[in-house]
Amino acid sequence: MNKKTLLLATLLIIASTALTACGAADQPIQVGTDATWPPFEFVDEETKELVGFDIDLMAAVAERAGIEYEFVNAGFDPVLAGVAECQYDAAISAITITSDRMENMSFTQPYFAAGQLVTVAIDNDTITGHEDLAGYTVGAQIGTTGAIEVEAIEGAELKTYDDIGLAFQDLMNGQIDAIVADNSLALGYIAQNSDELKAVGDTFTAEEFGIAVCPENAELLATLDAALGELIEEGYVDGLVAEWLAVIE
Repeated sequence: MNKKTLLLATLLIIASTALTACGAADQPIQVGTDATWPPFEFVDEETKELVGFDIDLMAAVAERAGIEYEFVNAGFDPVLAGVAECQYDAAISAITITSDRMENMSFTQPYFAAGQLVTVAIDNDTITGHEDLAGYTVGAQIGTTGAIEVEAIEGAELKTYDDIGLAFQDLMNGQIDAIVADNSLALGYIAQNSDELKAVGDTFTAEEFGIAVCPENAELLATLDAALGELIEEGYVDGLVAEWLAVIE
């Protein structure tokens, strides 16, 4: 191979590499979510589109960051596993920031403070808070901090659900005794079924939600975190609270 041919081949390789890199950069990031957790993420029954607090927040963060994205709707456990293994670039799904999760994935700064709350049937006068759950069957969504809290209560029997809505149906049908879930979600279901459900006790944990990010992508983490911080500072997140969580104000 002469020098001209070698130079041409080298230039072609460089050009090809640059085009490939640009193409990869133009690809939308994959964002995992479990759309069974109103008012944060759920499927609109009429439009069949994903809606909710987190859905609006991710749209605003991506727009501010100049990033194209697409949602992947999956179960909560697969969403967590997917972002930990970098199958998804990020995930937003009312994900509580915990030390255990931080060992497997990265998180932006928190954007919402929540806590676990106990829900029971309206005529249940025996369970008055989480301290009374021993000896009862308690529902929670699999993989959530609610399920973790129930497991930590000695004598309580945990029943897990892929869809938290099914847990509330079972509670109203008398098939379980209580549910432990985020206060925002629990109070939303109670508001829709106030003749059948009630909250008991106070929130008994202090939690914060963040956007989870593939642990191998520090650049994406920094970009999302900066955009989120600007939106928090400007009051956009407070606006989402007023829009989606008015029921718990």
